Amino acid sequence: MLRRIEERGAIETAHRVLQICGQVFRYAVVTGRIDRNPAADLRGALPPVQVDHRAAIVEPAKVGELLRAIESYQGYLVTRCALRLAPLVFVRPGELRKAEWSEFDLDAAEWNIPAARMKMRTAHLVPLSRQAVEILRELEPLTSRSRYVFTGLRSHDRPMSDNAILSALRRMGFAKDEMSGHGFRAMARTILDEVLHVRPDYIEHQLAHAVRDPNGCAYNRTAHLRERRRMMQQWADYLDALRAGAQVIPLPVKARKA
Repeated sequence: MLRRIEERGAIETAHRVLQICGQVFRYAVVTGRIDRNPAADLRGALPPVQVDHRAAIVEPAKVGELLRAIESYQGYLVTRCALRLAPLVFVRPGELRKAEWSEFDLDAAEWNIPAARMKMRTAHLVPLSRQAVEILRELEPLTSRSRYVFTGLRSHDRPMSDNAILSALRRMGFAKDEMSGHGFRAMARTILDEVLHVRPDYIEHQLAHAVRDPNGCAYNRTAHLRERRRMMQQWADYLDALRAGAQVIPLPVKARKA
């Protein structure tokens, strides 16, 4: 079965199927249905998954061009709002696409993503800049009766397609090897560090990475909240300046090579 999946070129799927089979067999062992887990014998039998480095625009001048293209995007309004919000919050594409109105407190300028929707299965708090709140207020009359903030084109009962952002980027002329939906995260990480000189742990925490305190404990969702609020507003104001064509500081050479 795994070989048939492998032959289709779906290596990552084959690895997930093997993992699920292993879970089933382990349960069968524990409950006395079988004596051993045969999936364990297949460890190393599948070729490794090739890491796909997602394309990202990180040069400030080119970021400005991207933001101007987004601002003039003439497609579906919901997609346009998602494109405008993506660089401001730099969450993972799936977290943005499946955002629910119940997770937002616009008066408090906060987005509380529950653990069940996070890759690391830890609740995540996204402080919202003034610009981010304005985008959501603009969208609210259109989709607030739905569960989802970014509703699908055909049905308001489903979130927008996972290809919506990518398709919009392609229609705006940004190639596959130039920019991806995941690229907004790399954009923020690079420029916040290399240009705006924000403390790396603030950035990593806002990216919902596994940040640890000096004692090795995971920071909670409200750690450094005041500093992260300031960072998110600084970032939004900086993006506004880039979109307006303000003079920008080029990235250091080492960042361009990364």
